[in-house]
Amino acid sequence: MIKVAVVDDIKTVRETIVKKLQLSKDLSVIKEFANGKEILHAMMQGLDADVIVMDIEMPEMNGIEATEKILSKYPDTKILMCTVFDDETNLFKAICAGAKGYLLKDEKPEKIHRAVFETMEGGSAMSAGMALKSLNLIKSATLKVKQEIPVENQLSKREVEMLEHIASGMSYEQVANVTGISYGTVRKHLENIYKKLNVHSKLEAVNKARKDGLL
Repeated sequence: MIKVAVVDDIKTVRETIVKKLQLSKDLSVIKEFANGKEILHAMMQGLDADVIVMDIEMPEMNGIEATEKILSKYPDTKILMCTVFDDETNLFKAICAGAKGYLLKDEKPEKIHRAVFETMEGGSAMSAGMALKSLNLIKSATLKVKQEIPVENQLSKREVEMLEHIASGMSYEQVANVTGISYGTVRKHLENIYKKLNVHSKLEAVNKARKDGLL
Protein backbone atom coordinates (compact mmCIF):
# COMPACT_ATOMS: atom_id res chain seq x y z
CA MET A 1 0.00 0.00 0.00
CA ILE A 2 1.41 3.39 -1.05
CA LYS A 3 0.96 6.07 1.61
CA VAL A 4 0.05 9.47 0.16
CA ALA A 5 -0.16 12.93 1.75
CA VAL A 6 -2.20 15.64 -0.03
CA VAL A 7 -1.42 19.35 0.26
CA ASP A 8 -3.91 21.94 -1.05
CA ASP A 9 -5.29 25.08 0.55
CA ILE A 10 -8.80 24.79 -0.94
CA LYS A 11 -10.71 22.20 1.07
CA THR A 12 -13.15 21.20 -1.67
CA VAL A 13 -10.32 20.73 -4.17
CA ARG A 14 -8.29 18.78 -1.63
CA GLU A 15 -11.26 16.52 -0.94
CA THR A 16 -11.71 15.90 -4.67
CA ILE A 17 -8.06 14.87 -5.06
CA VAL A 18 -8.34 12.61 -2.01
CA LYS A 19 -11.46 10.94 -3.43
CA LYS A 20 -9.71 10.33 -6.75
CA LEU A 21 -6.73 8.78 -4.99
CA GLN A 22 -8.91 6.59 -2.79
CA LEU A 23 -10.48 4.97 -5.85
CA SER A 24 -7.30 2.88 -6.07
CA LYS A 25 -7.04 -0.02 -3.64
CA ASP A 26 -3.25 0.37 -3.74
CA LEU A 27 -3.22 3.95 -2.43
CA SER A 28 -3.92 5.22 1.07
CA VAL A 29 -4.26 8.92 1.87
CA ILE A 30 -2.78 9.15 5.36
CA LYS A 31 -2.92 12.92 5.91
CA GLU A 32 -4.18 16.20 4.40
CA PHE A 33 -2.61 19.65 4.72
CA ALA A 34 -3.67 23.17 3.81
CA ASN A 35 -0.25 24.63 2.93
CA GLY A 36 3.46 23.98 2.63
CA LYS A 37 4.22 25.08 6.15
CA GLU A 38 1.93 22.40 7.60
CA ILE A 39 3.43 19.55 5.57
CA LEU A 40 6.98 20.69 6.37
CA HIS A 41 6.18 20.74 10.09
CA ALA A 42 4.61 17.28 9.81
CA MET A 43 7.73 15.96 8.05
CA MET A 44 9.85 17.30 10.90
CA GLN A 45 7.55 15.50 13.33
CA GLY A 46 8.08 12.21 11.53
CA LEU A 47 5.34 12.04 8.90
CA ASP A 48 5.82 8.80 6.98
CA ALA A 49 4.42 9.37 3.47
CA ASP A 50 5.66 7.60 0.35
CA VAL A 51 4.45 10.33 -2.01
CA ILE A 52 3.35 13.92 -1.40
CA VAL A 53 0.79 15.35 -3.86
CA MET A 54 1.49 19.09 -3.67
CA ASP A 55 -0.40 22.16 -4.87
CA ILE A 56 1.60 25.24 -5.93
CA GLU A 57 -0.31 28.39 -5.00
CA MET A 58 -0.97 28.31 -1.24
CA PRO A 59 -0.79 30.79 1.68
CA GLU A 60 1.90 30.68 4.38
CA MET A 61 4.24 28.63 2.16
CA ASN A 62 3.63 27.73 -1.49
CA GLY A 63 4.26 24.30 -2.96
CA ILE A 64 7.51 25.12 -4.72
CA GLU A 65 9.08 26.63 -1.60
CA ALA A 66 7.81 23.69 0.47
CA THR A 67 9.27 21.24 -2.06
CA GLU A 68 12.69 22.92 -1.83
CA LYS A 69 12.68 22.94 1.97
CA ILE A 70 11.42 19.37 2.32
CA LEU A 71 13.94 17.97 -0.15
CA SER A 72 16.81 19.88 1.45
CA LYS A 73 16.07 18.03 4.68
CA TYR A 74 14.62 14.79 3.32
CA PRO A 75 16.13 14.28 -0.17
CA ASP A 76 14.55 10.85 -0.69
CA THR A 77 11.02 12.28 -0.46
CA LYS A 78 8.94 11.92 -3.63
CA ILE A 79 6.84 14.99 -4.44
CA LEU A 80 4.28 15.15 -7.24
CA MET A 81 2.96 18.62 -8.10
CA CYS A 82 -0.80 18.80 -8.75
CA THR A 83 -1.91 22.26 -9.84
CA VAL A 84 -4.09 24.39 -12.11
CA PHE A 85 -1.04 26.19 -13.51
CA ASP A 86 -0.09 24.88 -16.95
CA ASP A 87 2.62 27.45 -17.72
CA GLU A 88 6.29 26.77 -18.36
CA THR A 89 7.45 29.12 -15.59
CA ASN A 90 5.84 27.12 -12.79
CA LEU A 91 6.85 23.86 -14.47
CA PHE A 92 10.47 25.01 -14.59
CA LYS A 93 10.42 26.18 -10.97
CA ALA A 94 8.85 22.91 -9.82
CA ILE A 95 11.44 20.80 -11.64
CA CYS A 96 14.28 22.94 -10.28
CA ALA A 97 12.83 22.57 -6.78
CA GLY A 98 13.04 18.80 -7.17
CA ALA A 99 9.47 17.73 -7.92
CA LYS A 100 9.32 14.27 -9.51
CA GLY A 101 6.25 14.99 -11.62
CA TYR A 102 3.74 17.65 -12.65
CA LEU A 103 0.00 17.01 -12.99
CA LEU A 104 -2.97 19.25 -13.66
CA LYS A 105 -5.85 18.96 -11.23
CA ASP A 106 -8.44 18.03 -13.85
CA GLU A 107 -6.75 14.71 -14.63
CA LYS A 108 -8.88 11.59 -14.42
CA PRO A 109 -8.38 9.34 -11.36
CA GLU A 110 -6.59 6.66 -13.39
CA LYS A 111 -4.02 9.17 -14.61
CA ILE A 112 -3.33 10.37 -11.07
CA HIS A 113 -2.99 6.77 -9.87
CA ARG A 114 -0.48 5.98 -12.62
CA ALA A 115 1.43 9.17 -11.80
CA VAL A 116 1.79 8.12 -8.16
CA PHE A 117 2.92 4.62 -9.17
CA GLU A 118 5.44 6.03 -11.67
CA THR A 119 6.77 8.43 -9.05
CA MET A 120 7.23 5.57 -6.61
CA GLU A 121 9.15 3.64 -9.26
CA GLY A 122 11.51 6.57 -9.86
CA GLY A 123 9.78 7.96 -12.94
CA SER A 124 8.68 11.48 -13.78
CA ALA A 125 4.95 11.59 -14.46
CA MET A 126 3.42 14.57 -16.25
CA SER A 127 0.17 15.61 -17.83
CA ALA A 128 0.45 15.31 -21.62
CA GLY A 129 0.57 19.05 -22.23
CA MET A 130 3.16 19.58 -19.51
CA ALA A 131 5.37 16.84 -20.93
CA LEU A 132 5.42 18.74 -24.23
CA LYS A 133 6.25 21.97 -22.40
CA SER A 134 9.12 20.25 -20.59
CA LEU A 135 10.57 19.17 -23.95
CA ASN A 136 10.29 22.75 -25.19
CA LEU A 137 12.18 23.92 -22.10
CA ILE A 138 14.96 21.45 -22.84
CA LYS A 139 15.12 22.54 -26.49
CA SER A 140 15.25 26.21 -25.47
CA ALA A 141 18.03 25.54 -22.97
CA THR A 142 20.02 23.55 -25.56
CA LEU A 143 19.60 26.30 -28.14
CA LYS A 144 20.73 28.92 -25.64
CA VAL A 145 23.86 26.93 -24.85
CA LYS A 146 24.69 26.57 -28.54
CA GLN A 147 24.09 30.26 -29.18
CA GLU A 148 26.53 31.14 -26.41
CA ILE A 149 29.32 29.22 -28.15
CA PRO A 150 31.34 31.59 -30.41
CA VAL A 151 30.58 30.95 -34.09
CA GLU A 152 34.25 30.34 -34.88
CA ASN A 153 34.31 27.55 -32.28
CA GLN A 154 31.23 25.74 -33.57
CA LEU A 155 31.91 22.47 -35.32
CA SER A 156 30.77 21.69 -38.84
CA LYS A 157 28.44 18.73 -39.46
CA ARG A 158 31.39 16.75 -40.80
CA GLU A 159 33.49 17.55 -37.73
CA VAL A 160 30.65 16.53 -35.42
CA GLU A 161 30.37 13.28 -37.37
CA MET A 162 34.09 12.64 -36.92
CA LEU A 163 33.87 13.34 -33.20
CA GLU A 164 30.83 11.10 -32.78
CA HIS A 165 32.77 8.20 -34.32
CA ILE A 166 35.76 8.92 -32.09
CA ALA A 167 33.47 9.14 -29.05
CA SER A 168 32.11 5.68 -29.87
CA GLY A 169 35.64 4.28 -29.54
CA MET A 170 36.68 4.10 -33.19
CA SER A 171 40.31 4.54 -34.27
CA TYR A 172 41.29 6.97 -37.02
CA GLU A 173 41.58 4.03 -39.43
CA GLN A 174 38.06 2.82 -38.57
CA VAL A 175 36.62 6.30 -38.98
CA ALA A 176 38.29 6.56 -42.39
CA ASN A 177 36.76 3.22 -43.47
CA VAL A 178 33.27 4.09 -42.23
CA THR A 179 33.17 7.58 -43.75
CA GLY A 180 34.99 6.71 -46.98
CA ILE A 181 37.71 9.31 -46.58
CA SER A 182 41.46 8.97 -46.16
CA TYR A 183 43.31 8.52 -42.89
CA GLY A 184 45.03 11.87 -43.47
CA THR A 185 41.71 13.66 -43.95
CA VAL A 186 40.44 12.23 -40.66
CA ARG A 187 43.56 13.51 -38.89
CA LYS A 188 43.06 16.94 -40.49
CA HIS A 189 39.45 17.07 -39.25
CA LEU A 190 40.59 16.18 -35.73
CA GLU A 191 43.30 18.86 -35.83
CA ASN A 192 40.65 21.45 -36.73
CA ILE A 193 38.40 20.17 -33.95
CA TYR A 194 41.22 20.43 -31.39
CA LYS A 195 41.92 24.01 -32.51
CA LYS A 196 38.26 25.07 -32.34
CA LEU A 197 37.68 23.51 -28.93
CA ASN A 198 41.10 24.51 -27.59
CA VAL A 199 41.95 20.96 -26.49
CA HIS A 200 44.87 18.59 -27.05
CA SER A 201 43.46 15.07 -27.02
CA LYS A 202 40.55 12.97 -28.24
CA LEU A 203 39.19 12.55 -24.73
CA GLU A 204 39.35 16.29 -24.06
CA ALA A 205 37.63 16.99 -27.38
CA VAL A 206 34.77 14.58 -26.68
CA ASN A 207 34.25 15.86 -23.14
CA LYS A 208 34.37 19.52 -24.22
CA ALA A 209 31.93 18.93 -27.08
CA ARG A 210 29.47 17.18 -24.79
CA LYS A 211 29.76 19.93 -22.19
CA ASP A 212 29.11 22.59 -24.83
CA GLY A 213 26.12 20.70 -26.23
CA LEU A 214 27.82 19.94 -29.55
CA LEU A 215 27.36 16.18 -29.20
